[in-house]
Amino acid sequence: MKSPKDIIRQIRPSGVRQVRLCSGLVLFLYVSLHLTNHALGNFSLALMERGLLVQKFIWQGWIGTTALYSALTVHFVLGLYALYERRRLHWTPSELAQLLLGLAVPPLLANHLAVTRIAFAEFGVNKGYAQELYSFWIAAPALGWIQLTLLIVAWLHGCLGIAFWLRVKPWFPKLRAPLLAVAVLLPVLALLGYLQAGRTVEALAQNPAWLAAATAPSRVGTPQQDLWLTDLRNDFLLFDAVALLLVVLARMARGAVERHRGRICVYYPDGRKQHIPLGFSVMEASLLAGIPHAGLCGARARCSLCRVRVLGAPSLPPPEEPERRVLARLSADPATIRLACQLRPRHDVTVLPLVPPDAQFAFLHRGHGRIPHERFIAVLVADMRGSMQLAAARLPYDNVFILGRFVAAISAAVLEAGGVPNQFLGDGVLAIFGLDCAPRPACRQAVAAIGLITRNIRQLNAALAHELPAPIGFGVGVHCGQAVVGEIGFRNHVAFTALGDTPNVAARLEALTKELGCEAVVSDDVFRHGGIDPDTTGLEPYLASLRGRTEPVASHIVRDIERELTRYSRYC
Repeated sequence: MKSPKDIIRQIRPSGVRQVRLCSGLVLFLYVSLHLTNHALGNFSLALMERGLLVQKFIWQGWIGTTALYSALTVHFVLGLYALYERRRLHWTPSELAQLLLGLAVPPLLANHLAVTRIAFAEFGVNKGYAQELYSFWIAAPALGWIQLTLLIVAWLHGCLGIAFWLRVKPWFPKLRAPLLAVAVLLPVLALLGYLQAGRTVEALAQNPAWLAAATAPSRVGTPQQDLWLTDLRNDFLLFDAVALLLVVLARMARGAVERHRGRICVYYPDGRKQHIPLGFSVMEASLLAGIPHAGLCGARARCSLCRVRVLGAPSLPPPEEPERRVLARLSADPATIRLACQLRPRHDVTVLPLVPPDAQFAFLHRGHGRIPHERFIAVLVADMRGSMQLAAARLPYDNVFILGRFVAAISAAVLEAGGVPNQFLGDGVLAIFGLDCAPRPACRQAVAAIGLITRNIRQLNAALAHELPAPIGFGVGVHCGQAVVGEIGFRNHVAFTALGDTPNVAARLEALTKELGCEAVVSDDVFRHGGIDPDTTGLEPYLASLRGRTEPVASHIVRDIERELTRYSRYC
């Protein structure tokens, strides 16, 4: 017979967390409509009643009822399962708030659920806002405070869940302010509507005829029915308490079994290590050892910041579907790169965290924010000639203006050709081609960029002809090959760049243009990988002897790019 854990895992490929998310979204929609209906009380009680009819049409039909109560049951059960599954009891303040708010919802909801939906289903008692507000404001004010607390608690719990879900989305920062405004305004308007409608009911209750009609047994139920519903509510509260107690006992039993079953050790490159029971994750090992570990999604396999490189060749359990999707998005090999929050090793393992532990939220949303990896790229380095003489002859702000125009002209040409301006080094630009394409188009784009740079600089010189004593000159070096591309830096100061021999050779080829008195030096590898026969270019071949390299680099000298602009532009 399959264990409950195995049965839950059969919900894949969506994953248990995805099912809990979907059920939570249904409940969040219900609470949102409920608060919106409360906000109608700012206009009139009658409008609230009409809005309630719309809600009943949505949620009391068989589709709405099935969706609502299935979501409520699934979210309750999976919430308890998540509490059981989590092996560490160290929460961030926001995670702890979401947990406590979620645990508070079932006992707060018990009475309202019994006297409304269950009363309607069992006895046909169809209450409206008039009956509920009379109960909350006059008959049983304590229940009114419980209802208000329920709405606020459920709304905050849902908003935190939505924030945890969306904060790893690249578009979330742009919508953060509008969503926060809605999260604050909707409950405030709902509470104001509740206040206005409650005062209206208090005034109407002074009319004996209205009071008799509003509190008739057919509208509020009989004492016997109320007693039955009260017993049902108490039974649910007892069930909720027992379920929570069973989760705690199950956690204790699992801990005893894991201690009996054995322990493994997680090693870190700096010499630290942490022994953990079988079943614990690498993230939990780091937290137990007091080792800071990056992560934003609360161990939900969404943010990828906790990724580690597994050193050596250990036998690792295969990743489950949520982790597999994240690793595929990162183009990472599951044999060496894993998410620390999901990896539960069965043997001793050595891991290297790949992301700074205090990485900020913006770290997630860089265009090429991936783990460092090796790939083929073409690198173009362009630099301004005579920038020191220019700086000495002009005011500092004027010099900044000229350099800004030069860098902008180079960057625009690179983008037009299909590359990415990556580094700005004073009056120079390093551009990368091939981050999203194969070697052939990457090299052809780099060659095409040379001609586009010449065009842009020619236009810049024409625009500044009256301000400069001489036209701006430049030098370009281009090389291609394997390089490690990825993010490097410290804390918030993290940048995507390329490391290795390829960018170094491109920079030194650019430096050669000063000695050779030419405008560009392009390595033979660029033409060869780009499918361009160097002999057909008519360029002067040159063996470049570069510092740090024993073998010269076969290259071609470009003396006058403007004269050959058409030839270079055809490679776009």
